[in-house]
Amino acid sequence: MKLKWSLLPRYSVFGLCILGLIVGLPLALMTAWMWPFTLLMAFLVAVGINDLQQADYAVRRNYPVIGNMRYLFKALRPEMRQYLFESDTDQLPFSHKQRELVYARGRQRNSSQPFGTLLDVYSDSYEFIGHSMQTSDVPDTKGFRLTIGNAQCAQPYSSSLFNISAMSFGSLSANAIRALNKGAMLGGFAHDTGEGSISPYHREFGGDLIWELGSGYFGCRNEKGGFDAEKFSRQAANAQVKMIEIKLSQGAKPGHGGVLPASKISEEIAETRGIPMGEDCISPASHSAFCTPLELLEFINQLRELSGGKPVGFKMCLGQPWEFMAIVKAMCETGIVPDFIVVDGSEGGTGAAPTEFADHLGTPLREGLLFVHNSLVGAGLRDEVRIGVSGKIISAFDIACVLALGADWVNAARGYMFALGCIQSLSCHTNKCPTGIATQDDLRQKSLVVEDKADQVRHFHHNTLDALAEILSAAGLSTPWQITPDHLVHRVSENEVRLFSHLHPFLTPGALLSDADDYPFYRRVWAMAQAESFQPRSLAEVSGAKRE
Repeated sequence: MKLKWSLLPRYSVFGLCILGLIVGLPLALMTAWMWPFTLLMAFLVAVGINDLQQADYAVRRNYPVIGNMRYLFKALRPEMRQYLFESDTDQLPFSHKQRELVYARGRQRNSSQPFGTLLDVYSDSYEFIGHSMQTSDVPDTKGFRLTIGNAQCAQPYSSSLFNISAMSFGSLSANAIRALNKGAMLGGFAHDTGEGSISPYHREFGGDLIWELGSGYFGCRNEKGGFDAEKFSRQAANAQVKMIEIKLSQGAKPGHGGVLPASKISEEIAETRGIPMGEDCISPASHSAFCTPLELLEFINQLRELSGGKPVGFKMCLGQPWEFMAIVKAMCETGIVPDFIVVDGSEGGTGAAPTEFADHLGTPLREGLLFVHNSLVGAGLRDEVRIGVSGKIISAFDIACVLALGADWVNAARGYMFALGCIQSLSCHTNKCPTGIATQDDLRQKSLVVEDKADQVRHFHHNTLDALAEILSAAGLSTPWQITPDHLVHRVSENEVRLFSHLHPFLTPGALLSDADDYPFYRRVWAMAQAESFQPRSLAEVSGAKRE
């Protein structure tokens, strides 16, 4: 009897559907208005029969019809949370407040907020910038530009302080690429191509391009997937290409390669990347053009020559610290110095990545930036290398924070996606993006009107820099590069705050080249690094070197 009663809650809804169909069918034959009810019951009975026959989901087998509610709510969970239950400051991954800020600035709406801050100013994560008793005039954002290119570069680039970070055609739709590039052209800033090479949509409006060269060498790839110097030279000669960026790793999935299945490769993508149709497209985890720090710098030198002297640098998410210091040592040994380095934080990511990589691999932006900045300062090379950063940068205050830690300019990816209309539906990897941004579905991407979204991209850039100008004025500063670690403050406990300059170590110029005992962490890693290899020197070698 107990067993029989346990069946009641499991099959009661399915049974009621069967009963409804039995009762409704003869009534529908007599009364036309009963047909909708009868057809609904027939549909639910069919669902129940399918639930009992399928073997993938135990819940549906045990609870036919009603068990589907679990999967319905699971599918709707992100939207229900975002629109009904999320607070304004929950940053998962971007808060409602952050998204609304971008939407407002992109659409030229008032982005001011009423009734005071929503942030807990006594929480350990709260940060602020000190203002001045003597404010300065609000600087003109037209001056928020910097020259990228050292003495080894023949064609330096005058870059905006705030540019579009790497997002490939293939990951983004054609219309999204069009809108981003047109916005960059209208606003006078740069558009990073991502590793998927330069598509016709990048070229359509003539916006400045930073050509990202990944391990797949798309756009300059030989038949075996290696680097083709002749193809690279032809692409790099285009006047629209302003800089070359070698992607060593990315924040979303550092140290991880990629596979674009053959089923997803369209003729356009194949032509853009220089890959065959009908085969999986492999992006290796590492480059084949170089294996050591010295070879990386030789590759940088080669790309400079092939591009006619355009700025060449690399992008990375900091991993093992001795590997970056090995590159710095190679710079000291060879005299070959990249024009720029872009530090990508592990909090970055516009598409999809394995959970463990997204959550637990790579160094967050600020720690990575500080280490790169200090390493170059300690080796006496900081004045020759510009540092760009990317990773969850949305507001003018975000920009101020990274400038204080050593950045020269900033890139944003998801911020500009929001400017395009992204609603953070978390469906980037499904090809079902509801806004037509992260999809190759022709019908979906037609909803993205290029002219309208290009204006939003331009306005987001312009209004964010305007906000930064107002911050600078309040702090008594005239340019973004006057922001120092002494201007920013971080709360470390309920009753204690510290300046960034007291919270973080900052090396003095040439410190790593001396024999002093200060900065023990940096000196230990410097001793482990070797220009000939990315592998660290053994502890025995390091100890022996110290004794000598």
